[in-house]
Amino acid sequence: MHIAQGVFKAANVNKCIQAGGVFIFWVADWFALMNDKMGGDLEKIQIVGKYFIEVWRAAGMDMSRVKFAWAADEITKHADTYWLQALDICRRFTTARIKKCGQIMGRNEASLTAAQILYPIMQCTDIFFLKANVCQLGVDQRKVNMLAREYCDFANIKLKPVILSHHMIYGLTGDPKMSKSKPDSAIFMEDTPEDVRRKIQQAYCPRTPETKANVEKSEEETLQLVEDPLMNPCLDYLKNIIFAYPNSTFTTGDGRVYTSFATTRDDFIAGVLSEESLKEGLINAVNALLQPVRDHFNTDSNAKEILEMVKLFKKDDHPAPPKSFRRLTLFAESENLGAVFAPVLSARFKLSSVLSVLANLKSALKSHSTVVLWLPDWRSFVLNSLTDVKLIDAAATLFVEALQALAPELLSRVLVLRESEAMLKDPGNYWISVINVGRKFSVNRVQQIDEANDQVFHKSLHVL
Repeated sequence: MHIAQGVFKAANVNKCIQAGGVFIFWVADWFALMNDKMGGDLEKIQIVGKYFIEVWRAAGMDMSRVKFAWAADEITKHADTYWLQALDICRRFTTARIKKCGQIMGRNEASLTAAQILYPIMQCTDIFFLKANVCQLGVDQRKVNMLAREYCDFANIKLKPVILSHHMIYGLTGDPKMSKSKPDSAIFMEDTPEDVRRKIQQAYCPRTPETKANVEKSEEETLQLVEDPLMNPCLDYLKNIIFAYPNSTFTTGDGRVYTSFATTRDDFIAGVLSEESLKEGLINAVNALLQPVRDHFNTDSNAKEILEMVKLFKKDDHPAPPKSFRRLTLFAESENLGAVFAPVLSARFKLSSVLSVLANLKSALKSHSTVVLWLPDWRSFVLNSLTDVKLIDAAATLFVEALQALAPELLSRVLVLRESEAMLKDPGNYWISVINVGRKFSVNRVQQIDEANDQVFHKSLHVL
């Protein structure tokens, strides 16, 4: 965890609480799985989530009005509500629109997996599932937040969520933002005093803006909430981390005390404050903020154990895959099972479709002891075949009754199963299996399943 996720986040949360809010942390374990963190090992991901909570507690976050909700637990407990909301969001947007949100994962559109296309859909769903009035996230998350506001227009939701974006702290190496792949671009919460000194002493620290003639800004450079041609990371730390707390002061390396960021910045640019003195003061100030975190992980046995496990995870460049593959299991693996998929459910269906399903069922019964007729009600909803789940449920009933009328004896030997019914029998394992399958295939590969249809979510469900 870098200092922006730790100290800066704690300061922002405290401001929200002081304004009268209740802050809900959505501990996004399933989202980390979608983004292929920790080699896709959910147990490791959840340990890292516990580490984050310990850091925030030690960094001075006011926990009196903070609630932590784990995505895996809450989504599984309220699967019907959550996934119907997600499906409704899916059917309102094209894949191309969803792919534009790829920045929230630090990915470009061309490299997205099918699991990663679910990420913005689910993050958008979270806002409505949690009944959030305000979304307090980094400005790099703005695209998915705007997706949520767009959805409100489609769904006739009058009170749109307020987007309260915070600044992205610059990388110490001169990059527009910190990067975990560049360790020297950021201070991390577990850094030693020596690490902090080394990183800040070698940090990029200009007094005047660099001249960039006719160079188009990178996407990361457009993340600035306020125009800042200087982009000095040392001053950025000073403004957004050191002076983030009320009544803060800053003591330079030569003992001068400043009570405002603006005065410190002006003196540095004017040459009154030297780079060496600015950096020395910043080293001391950052170490003072990190010391309570270091002490907590040294003295609290539970926090210390969690940190040791996280350090081991970081050292493992090629983590082993999870010990077991989690998936929905409706039938015994030894069972001789056959499945026939009904067509997308709609208000009208052709006699040829009914006859085709009957022929497939008859054929399957010849070689399988158990045959399932799978009714794709949720996929039909995603595809907008009918506008309401109740209508789709009625269409499913009508389709089965047509089969029953034409071949009652045959249908008596078939298990009819609605997609939604099956998913909700064990939603945790089902959706983890969706995510795991999605991690293995690119969006482009999944789209090849049915090139005439744009819905990646529908195709992912069909693969499962």
